[in-house]
Amino acid sequence: MRAFYADSFVLPLPDGHRFPMAKYGRLRARLGEEVPAIRLGQAEAATEGELALVHSPAYIAAIAQGSLSAAAQREIGFPWSAAMNERARRSVGATVQACRAALGGEGIAANLAGGTHHAYADKGSGFCVFNDAAVAARLMQAEHARSHRLREPFRVAVIDLDVHQGNGTAHIFANDPTVFTLSMHGARNFPFRKEPSDLDVELPDGCGDNEYLEALDNALDALSHRFEPELILYLAGADPHEGDRLGRLKLTYDGLEARDRRVMDWAWQRRIPMAFSMAGGYGTDLEATVQVQMNTYRVALEYHRRWARAAVKRGT
Repeated sequence: MRAFYADSFVLPLPDGHRFPMAKYGRLRARLGEEVPAIRLGQAEAATEGELALVHSPAYIAAIAQGSLSAAAQREIGFPWSAAMNERARRSVGATVQACRAALGGEGIAANLAGGTHHAYADKGSGFCVFNDAAVAARLMQAEHARSHRLREPFRVAVIDLDVHQGNGTAHIFANDPTVFTLSMHGARNFPFRKEPSDLDVELPDGCGDNEYLEALDNALDALSHRFEPELILYLAGADPHEGDRLGRLKLTYDGLEARDRRVMDWAWQRRIPMAFSMAGGYGTDLEATVQVQMNTYRVALEYHRRWARAAVKRGT
């Protein structure tokens, strides 16, 4: 299974900053040590043209040149630096590469970071600079249109299971029938002004495994009746975990693993390629966040092997 990273580009954050930058390098190290079947590759940076499929030229230029206002930097949550621009572009590039790998025969592939769903077309927010899922969806649609001139528009579903609502993604794809946005999130959590997704599932504080999984089953059933995607972008946030500082939900390791298995099985049963990203995770214990993510990768590898076995059978 292919997975792409950009943790070589570390933001110079001040001491005490609550964004857990170290989790990305730790996740890559553990995957390399414990799951060698996952092929890790450094992400390429998204180009200005690719970013412009979603983001305004003025915003792209402001990130590149460091001309963001102080208020805009506060909304993002990071002080501007050249590393911020580079890391944000490579985070988008990682999801793009994961999509190409999944569609190119891998079936499932990953971005070790990404899930930057609070970024709008013309601004960033909530530790999100550029919206990787939105750019990847638009780019896959453009590439599909070039190679399949007579086919219908390429349909993409965003299944966002970060604990925070995907407000930026919802706003970008509002009234777009070719992209379905599903967000399952804490009702009282950030962002406090939600944007309407195609399907929003709001969860109460303290929601545990059983209630969560029942809601997810209902959401996936609704998705199957309303939309037929050709690609899934899955935001596998670790922040619904009971040990997360910002999550307010109470899912266990087992509950989150069951969540991942349900989403990946839903895609596998329909033979829909999937690119997934890690999205949020702010555990009081950094290792707890990384463990949630490791569990996601182990489940994903199982499904990748199913794709590989199916490809062998088709070739025989």
